[in-house]
Amino acid sequence: MAQIDDKTILDLFKDEKTRNTALSHLISKYQQRLYWHIRKIVIDHDDSDDVLQNTYIKVWKGLENFKEESQLYTWMYRIATNEALTHLKQKQRKQTTSIHPIEYQLSKSLESDVYFEGDEIQLKLQQAILTLPEKQRIVFNMRYYDETPYEQMSEILETSVGALKASYHIAAKKVEEFLTTR
Repeated sequence: MAQIDDKTILDLFKDEKTRNTALSHLISKYQQRLYWHIRKIVIDHDDSDDVLQNTYIKVWKGLENFKEESQLYTWMYRIATNEALTHLKQKQRKQTTSIHPIEYQLSKSLESDVYFEGDEIQLKLQQAILTLPEKQRIVFNMRYYDETPYEQMSEILETSVGALKASYHIAAKKVEEFLTTR
């Protein structure tokens, strides 16, 4: 399916007859990027698929009220981020019997993930990232892997550019310290 711009997708959505076409284009254009963004947060492949599906449901239900004050991509990323964080909180609540924090559980999930294709160094990097607090982990992943500009991150995460730069700097130091001491 040929990629079309966001304006065309939104125009297709506004017409009842072409709404399904709009959804097909939306999924085709953003599915992979959203999946990997979610995957970096929830780690597990199956959980990522579930969160992605929930994200598209929320996008579909909310698209009618999308005011176009931000880019479509930014708005969708915000929804995906919130859905992933909600998923982690629900997972943590369900596992109240476990003595291990969610980060430990995510690390163990990463080690046993058949879809993880990285080598030992990449596994160690992922484990270092999992030691970060939730917000720092998201900021680090968006900046390091996706090279997301701070201005765009600011819109997605609804926080200041200065706070994001500080968060990334602190996260990078923690990751570096983890990698050099282990």
